[in-house]
Amino acid sequence: MASMPALAQTDSVSINTIVDKTQKYLDSRPTEKVYMHLDKPYYAVGDSIWFKCYVAVDLHQPSPLSKIVYVEVLAKGDSLVQFLKLPVQNSMATGCLPLVSTNYQQGNYRIRAYTKWMTNSDPSYFFDKTIAIGNAIENKVLTKITYSNAATGKNGKLAARILYQDQQSVAYANKKVNWTVQNQDGTVMKGKGTTDASGYFNVSLNDNKSTDISNATLVTTLELESRKAVTRTFPLRTGVNNYDVQFFPEGGDLIEGVNSVVAFKAIKPDGFGTDIKGTLTDNEGKTLATISAQHLGMGLFTFTPESGKTYKVNVVFPDGSQNSYTLPKAKTSGVALRVNTKDPAKVILKISANEPYFQANQNKSVYIIAQCSGAICYAARATLKQQLIPVELPKDKLKAGTIQITVLSTSGEALCERLAFVWKDAEMLNVSVSTDKPSYTRRQKVQLNISAKAAAAPAEGNFSVSVVDETKTPFDDNASSTILTNLLLQSDVKGYVEKPNYYFNRTDEKKLGDLDLVMLTQGYRRFSYKGVLAGTLPPYSYLPEQGMEISGTLRTLNGMPVKGGNVRIVIPNKNYSANAVTNVEGEFKFSNLAFEDSSQVTINARNNVRANNLMLMMNNTSGKSPGLPPNPNVAEEVLNIDSALNPYLQNSKRVYDNSHQLREVVIKSTAIPKTTSHRDYPSLSGLSSQPDHLVTSNQLGACNNFLMCASAMLPGITYDNGAFYITRDYNSGNRTPTQVFVKGMPVDVTYLNSINMSEIESVEIFLKDELGTVNRTYNSNGAIVINMKKIETKRITLAELQQLAPPPYIINMVPKGFDEAKEFYSPRYEVKQGNIAGNDLRTTIYWNPNVNTFKTTGAATLSFYNADSKGTYKIIVEGWDKEGNLGRSVYRIKVE
Repeated sequence: MASMPALAQTDSVSINTIVDKTQKYLDSRPTEKVYMHLDKPYYAVGDSIWFKCYVAVDLHQPSPLSKIVYVEVLAKGDSLVQFLKLPVQNSMATGCLPLVSTNYQQGNYRIRAYTKWMTNSDPSYFFDKTIAIGNAIENKVLTKITYSNAATGKNGKLAARILYQDQQSVAYANKKVNWTVQNQDGTVMKGKGTTDASGYFNVSLNDNKSTDISNATLVTTLELESRKAVTRTFPLRTGVNNYDVQFFPEGGDLIEGVNSVVAFKAIKPDGFGTDIKGTLTDNEGKTLATISAQHLGMGLFTFTPESGKTYKVNVVFPDGSQNSYTLPKAKTSGVALRVNTKDPAKVILKISANEPYFQANQNKSVYIIAQCSGAICYAARATLKQQLIPVELPKDKLKAGTIQITVLSTSGEALCERLAFVWKDAEMLNVSVSTDKPSYTRRQKVQLNISAKAAAAPAEGNFSVSVVDETKTPFDDNASSTILTNLLLQSDVKGYVEKPNYYFNRTDEKKLGDLDLVMLTQGYRRFSYKGVLAGTLPPYSYLPEQGMEISGTLRTLNGMPVKGGNVRIVIPNKNYSANAVTNVEGEFKFSNLAFEDSSQVTINARNNVRANNLMLMMNNTSGKSPGLPPNPNVAEEVLNIDSALNPYLQNSKRVYDNSHQLREVVIKSTAIPKTTSHRDYPSLSGLSSQPDHLVTSNQLGACNNFLMCASAMLPGITYDNGAFYITRDYNSGNRTPTQVFVKGMPVDVTYLNSINMSEIESVEIFLKDELGTVNRTYNSNGAIVINMKKIETKRITLAELQQLAPPPYIINMVPKGFDEAKEFYSPRYEVKQGNIAGNDLRTTIYWNPNVNTFKTTGAATLSFYNADSKGTYKIIVEGWDKEGNLGRSVYRIKVE
């Protein structure tokens, strides 16, 4: 800690108190982060997503806290598609997400990763990434949409032009198309038409003031031969929303009489930055500055606000349109902060008080505190003897990454605050990659050499390695989210960071200057000093998980808790058993368990006096579902997946065709068994013929209690305080519950506890009621329809009956366990190429999530075989060492 001279005065809150309370808070709440390294930037249905999770804490060091990491895949509307629970070993976890056609269709998906400890904080800290998934196998109709005449979202016109083609790029000419525009209120517009001779279909949307379509979707249905129809959905967000510019005074506020820096960020309707030009004028029309974007729509200008004046910025956008923005009113009394990080040895601060503030606080103190990655890295006290206070922060006291610099009054009030980024080459691992040959042939063996050094010394590190056919999977590496961008930048700032790897790809002075604009235009989301000093920050609900936990309560049949009762757990496939004794409340728990998913677990209390008078009540093993904020990376959603992923999807189609050779078969007539659905019940006939989501009995096979499972696994549904809600509406503040039906009859949520899981055939989820018949009748929002099997009666033995209905002191359950870690298959071509049949069209050539470099040499060697495709193969190596030094390297080889 550093200190500065000050007068002998009594401060209402000493700097030592602020530092001690803040560090105590940070120590009690170490900040965990999860970064996921994916093998590819996008995928197709039928692929597998191979990934590795790095679990870091505070100064991006390997975390010793959590031993379990959770991975979610969310579809449109933030409905849950897939959920993994993975064991963390040495602060890392590996896994695989098979993209099977029963669960995935073409669209944009959201992947989140987090630990239970991280759910104590804002879910914005979770790893959150948007990926596009195409489908070249089932998509017979390819589309491409463009928007023009952008509307305002509440008043204007929007034209959409859609091209329909087949997989051979032949236009669907003269085909009928029906279209609707749907928002959270249902269908707000509709129409129909016909494609032209080139396969184009034009839609003109006449927006009106009463209808907001900025978050609506355009749904089109193309009619083909044989009564077939193909439906496509397009978001209107990128067509409706206008350009936008936001302004950010450095330090937080404009101060009258103080020369101020104002940063700005201009974005296009698609959420990406855009170049702008303009002028700053005062209320008298005088031009004070000209402005222009410096990088990805970001830039800055300086001026000195004057008392009694207002200011606006007049902006010209690339399409010639114009707009004016009024700057926030300057404070009549206050302190401004200027930060300069260009000096390689120090961060230079300039704290400026305007005349009114200086006169009122002359010779009083201010505190300067810098916090980075869970630690106070600088603290000082300065005296206002003059209006300008220069401060230097030695960079050798700071860690690489995002730092929060705050100037506080002696009462603990934040006067101004600023983010800054400290780049240190010395703290990065120097990872180099080489191969045994400059170029290769198809199916040839490649020997890959990896060398890692920390401060010029060999580094003992752990890395994940991905080799991708870049010819088929092109991607801008500047747009990549990497271990460096995530742990050093993205996990510490609010909002979307466009092309994050640009700042870390051959970092230079220009890129560090552009990165400083990110610091000026992004918010910090960790904590506030005000909350720390007042002790008003919320307590944490979960401790770091060291293993899985199963808990419950032992009671008598009349509901009284049993103290000192014996409870035993048995997990047969792990050959594991253990005993627990209940506390005064009858509670018991088994901690630090480890078992695979779908494992049978038996809890019994038979070893008690009068066991027949006892019953077990189990707690929800899934815990409270973490919050789901709006997708911060919505700008990365791909609008036209068919065209954007065209090379990749064409290869995916070839892979499918080569692996599915048709043979002559004899088709025999087989009766299709009739299944129960909502269509069997007249009261639900107003619902859509197809549900938004369907959960089959197979997917519910591991459930012991329907309500317990439904509260966590129904896609698009949130369970809170004894009611179900549509997730997207719940997140937007709509608390109208979703009505539950069993056998076509409305039921209370508590009824779900009595459902026999073996009798459920399916669960249909309707996120909207287009006709409104169900919503109006039950004052609800959406419907959950539970369809029961038609039970065929037959005689069973007493033993079978006892197995179906065990005594209340025995519970058989299948809790969510660890998902199986699969191994990436890499073929070995050690025989002559001519003797090998089939085509090797892989896009992920090699994936290895666990490559270790030796402590003495810092080196590792591995090998793989090329596929049949010629072109450029891209090798990505990223990882860390035990001290938290991060590294990444990209290397390319030619296959001829």
